[in-house]
Amino acid sequence: MVVITLVSAFVPALLFIRAFTFESRGNQFPACWSNNSLQVDLGYEIYEGVSNSSTGINTFKGIRFAAPPLGSLRWQPPQPPLINRTAVQSAASYAQCPQSFNAVPGQKYLAGNEDCLFLNVYAPRDAVDLPVLVWIHGGGYGFFNGQQEFTEIINTNKNEFIGVGIQYRLGAFGFLSSDEVYRFGTVNAGLLDQNYALQWVQKYISAFGGDPSRVTISGLSAGAGSVMLHDISYGGTLGTSLFTNSITASPYLPTQWNYNDFVPTQAYYAFAIAAGCPPTFAYGNKSQTIFQCLQNQDSEILKQASHNVSTSGGTYGSWTFLPVTDGTFLQETPSQALLKRKINGLRHLTADVAEEGPAYTPQSIKTEEELVDWIGHTFPLLTQEDIQKILRYYPYTSTANTTLEYPTSGDDEEGGAAITTSQIASGHTQRANAILGETTFYCPGYWLASAYSSSSPFLSYSSPTPPTKDYHAWKYQYSVPTAIHGYDLEAYFGPARRNQGPDLTRALQTSWGNFVKFGDPSIPSDIAFGSSINSNATHPLENWPEYSSLNPLMANFNQSGGTPFKFLAVETVTQGGLTVVGEKEKWVENFGEPGLRNEIRLVDAWDWEGGRGGRCEFWRGISGNVPE
Repeated sequence: MVVITLVSAFVPALLFIRAFTFESRGNQFPACWSNNSLQVDLGYEIYEGVSNSSTGINTFKGIRFAAPPLGSLRWQPPQPPLINRTAVQSAASYAQCPQSFNAVPGQKYLAGNEDCLFLNVYAPRDAVDLPVLVWIHGGGYGFFNGQQEFTEIINTNKNEFIGVGIQYRLGAFGFLSSDEVYRFGTVNAGLLDQNYALQWVQKYISAFGGDPSRVTISGLSAGAGSVMLHDISYGGTLGTSLFTNSITASPYLPTQWNYNDFVPTQAYYAFAIAAGCPPTFAYGNKSQTIFQCLQNQDSEILKQASHNVSTSGGTYGSWTFLPVTDGTFLQETPSQALLKRKINGLRHLTADVAEEGPAYTPQSIKTEEELVDWIGHTFPLLTQEDIQKILRYYPYTSTANTTLEYPTSGDDEEGGAAITTSQIASGHTQRANAILGETTFYCPGYWLASAYSSSSPFLSYSSPTPPTKDYHAWKYQYSVPTAIHGYDLEAYFGPARRNQGPDLTRALQTSWGNFVKFGDPSIPSDIAFGSSINSNATHPLENWPEYSSLNPLMANFNQSGGTPFKFLAVETVTQGGLTVVGEKEKWVENFGEPGLRNEIRLVDAWDWEGGRGGRCEFWRGISGNVPE
């Protein structure tokens, strides 16, 4: 592996950013906004938002932050929006990008619109120099949109920050990669869109009453994975120029190939064939390359091709078009960049949920032979020795408990560990859930927490000198049954799920808000305990301890009490896995109001679930064969 020095990494980073800033056009008119008006003049366009008198928040939806990435701008770095000052633009709605789902049977086709580089702003009335929370949506880098509603979390935090939700190119439009794409365009176009939106925030958020020096970027799943990639972008040379704080809820880290590796290159050719630009096209037409053919192709054909290739390739639940190591924006894999502390920003809050794996793992693995076969297909570069080590790290316990499915307590050995049992599965299937969950979601959170830890002697052997920046990290798990991947989203933004009590959502939303406002997720004791408990005691989260390798504490957000009800989890008959598609019903027990009480405590993250911290270091040790 080539180690890029700070100087050599910094120069191309500056050149690359400068190549697509807002300076080239659309900047002749200064941005301005009156707090008493719903019109905001951004120089290149004038937008009129919508006021809500009951919430005290003005919303501006559909603000264009980059030119339409169409035709010759496909698979190119984002460009400045053209000047359009002929009329005031309504900021009330906008379209989502073309959608490309993962490899699960029965996924439906949603076309979307290529002209989708817009963002939303939620600004409290009379906002002046407020901190900013930027949300990057998830969806496996292939689907969903930036239309996240911020009202509840802003109101919970007394209207003391501004919310921004961004969109970016998805599927093949945002993450097509090969040597040809690299030479004639850009790989990781979707990540560059996100970076461009963050530049927009720096330049224009003050027009809405925001403070560009106090920006927190956040996301869940692929949105959190995106945040992690911005944390390490340009070799960690950006400092606090785009953000100071970052939040990752279940950071998604799939295999990150080099841009010209076999896997992304095969996906490129599969997409070209599906889009009517096969490799034979280049031989018969000397005037156009495959890449140029794709740039000139009809949008509907490209959208259908992206969907078809994405939903038909790879192992169950996987995504085809993903971020790659490009040598500039992403100079190495996250596991290694975080180990070397090549990071941007200063403070980080990371989280996961208790059931990360099942949604992306076939729930039909009954034997160890089937498990080994699944491991080999999921991680094709692993050696047989690696696989045998994995089986030892994730042992099969041949007891009666392996046939039971129940939520584990995390730190109770007698209650079982998530290696072999959960509320969703047991035995070999749960071993697969644990392997997928830890490599793809849990371990990136551990690596992030260690990288941003104020005292991480564990990292000293990889760093010739101690870190000079004032880093801080906090970590937590959302464990409210059934804590499936992504089911914590409503706890942050609302409206709450049936099993999420108002005390729990208030605690989580206040924690996020305090991190945005003060750079510290600590919450008052009365909020941590909840309204149902009268206590004069001080809750540990009133002074939430930072995460460190010497003291790897994390908060566990859970509930007790409540009224039981049945929750419907859906499984596919042929492939298995929790999806929105399927024919076989499965019910699990949940608890709702009345009677829910907060059960929030500090736990040892390293020993959690039978030694998860040690398993994550094992995965980092073989990351060259994963790679991640």
